[in-house]
Amino acid sequence: MNKVTDADSAVADITDGSTLAVGGFGLCGIPTVLIRALHRGRATDLRVVSNNCGTDGHGLGVLLADHRISRVTASYVGENKEFARQYLSGELEVELIPQGTLAERLRAGGCGIPAFYTPAGVGTQIADGGLPWRFAPDGSVAVASPPKERRDFRGREHILETAVTTDVALVRAARGDTHGNLVFHRSARNFNPLAAMAATVTVAEVEELVEPGALDPDEIHLPGIFVQRIVPLIPDQAGDKTIEKATVRD
Repeated sequence: MNKVTDADSAVADITDGSTLAVGGFGLCGIPTVLIRALHRGRATDLRVVSNNCGTDGHGLGVLLADHRISRVTASYVGENKEFARQYLSGELEVELIPQGTLAERLRAGGCGIPAFYTPAGVGTQIADGGLPWRFAPDGSVAVASPPKERRDFRGREHILETAVTTDVALVRAARGDTHGNLVFHRSARNFNPLAAMAATVTVAEVEELVEPGALDPDEIHLPGIFVQRIVPLIPDQAGDKTIEKATVRD
C-alpha cells in the first residue's frame, strides 16, 4: 500500500507518444519536480492535457522548448512565446477548449462519463468546427477542429463534449500520506484533482508527506484510489515556487 518512490523512477515508464494530464494553473500548483524528471528522460512526442503549457523556461515550457511535446489540449496559452512560435509555424498541434469545459471533460473521464452536453461554445468555432489545430508551414490550416453534435435542452442549444482520459497524470499536492490521499492548498486545488482522476496512472509530488491516519478524512481533496505513486519533496523543492507575474511597490 506504500506508494512512495523517487521522481525519476516515478516517470521512468512514460514512453514516446504518451498522453499526460498535468495539474496546475499558470505556474500555480504545477508538478515542477516531476516535469524536470520527465525532462531528464527521453520520452518525446508527448500529448499533453493541461490548463496551459507553462511559460518560457518554467513548467511544461521546459519540455516544449526541447520539442518533446507534439500536441497540447488547453484553455489558455498566452504566457509562452515559444508555444506561439511552434503553433504558428506548424510544429505543434493545439486544441483550445473553454476552461470550464476542459475541467468537466477531465472530471467526466475520471468518473466514467463518456460525454456530456454544454452550452459553452455554442455559436462559435468550438461548435461549428474550423478552429486551426495545426498550421502548415505556409500558414494555411493543415488540421481543423470538427463540428460538434448539437441538441436542444429546454429551448437552449448545447454541444456534445467527450471525456478526456490519459495514460499518466502529474500533479502536485501540499500534503499527502503514503496511501496517496492528497490535500491541495487553496488555489493550487485547480486542475490537480481533475487531472489525477482522468489518468490510468497518477503520480503526485507532495510537499509534506505524512503517515496514514494523520489526515482528517474531511480535509482530503483526492482519495488515494486515484493515486498510484507518491514523490515526497525535500524542503528546497517544496519552497521552489516561481511567481508568474510579480506585482511590487516601493
